[in-house]
Amino acid sequence: MTDRRRRANTTGARKPASARAEAGAQAAVEEAPFAVLTPDFVLDALESVGLIPDGRQLALNSYENRVYQVGIEAAPAQVVKFYRPARWSDAAILEEHAFTAELAAREIPVAVPLRVAGQSLHHFGGLRFAVFPRLSGRAPELSDPATLEWLGRFIGRIHAVGATRAFSARPALDIASFGEEPRDWLLAHDFIPADVLPAWRSSVEQALDGIRRAFERAGRFRSLRLHGDCHMGNVLWHGDERAGAVGPQFVDFDDARMGPAVQDLWMLLSGERAEMSRQLGDVLAGYEDFMEFSPRELHLVEALRTLRLIHYSAWLARRWHDPAFPAAFPWFGSQRYWQDRVLELREQIALMDEPPLWAV
Repeated sequence: MTDRRRRANTTGARKPASARAEAGAQAAVEEAPFAVLTPDFVLDALESVGLIPDGRQLALNSYENRVYQVGIEAAPAQVVKFYRPARWSDAAILEEHAFTAELAAREIPVAVPLRVAGQSLHHFGGLRFAVFPRLSGRAPELSDPATLEWLGRFIGRIHAVGATRAFSARPALDIASFGEEPRDWLLAHDFIPADVLPAWRSSVEQALDGIRRAFERAGRFRSLRLHGDCHMGNVLWHGDERAGAVGPQFVDFDDARMGPAVQDLWMLLSGERAEMSRQLGDVLAGYEDFMEFSPRELHLVEALRTLRLIHYSAWLARRWHDPAFPAAFPWFGSQRYWQDRVLELREQIALMDEPPLWAV
């Protein structure tokens, strides 16, 4: 008896796939967007596009979406990603898929969704999903100058492709969507304790003023297609150094959008200012092999970091109805949390008034 038959024989009287899909669509309400994602639902979704799971399943670390590694009969394990309902349109998701396919066609190591039954985006039970090859690797060694240069080369190659055309269905990274709108949403939904609210409101207004000044100093910059969330959790270093097969793999382009090139670079930098300047020099040494970088964009580093901090608080608040968020972020919303955000914003206000980083 195969694993698949054994699974079917031990789950009791299961509904036909069409009935399960209809029931799932009714259950996927806003308060629990992934309520239908039982282990059986995941397996049924894959079966609906002709992939035959062997019963093995492992939930991977993801909060915005839901991601599982699933064993496939007579084939390598795959990764299936269920998209959060109502976040992106189908057109926006397909633009992400097309961008990664465009990069892979130029031999840039990125995770590209598989075309299954002729499509990369699938619908099942009220949810949308895509299937990706399973990639493995470890976190890059950012203390190594050679690794930083290597990462810079590949990001330069990504941006060289990203600059050839624009997204039409995906948004841009700007002050309005990453700073002003999240501020307004938090204020409108009473997430900030009353005794911290005046200090937070004052700090976020000063921070937004500092961000606007930083963008003015940067002047006009080239907006291009970005990874958008190029932190080290989205880069896998793989291979066997003895065999010479090493390098980065870039995954999760879910936040891909239009914006300045430096958005995909600043998250590689950490530590004191002198250390970040050295790191920036290593990254740009590789980046500029493939893509010209405008030093004016360095005025945006701390401004983009500040926008990310404001946006992150609103992101947590917007997702609080999702049961995964209170479990994973129990400290969110406390008085201490918002007091720390006030101090964080004040530090960023001071940093944005300092001269920009310079590569050494």
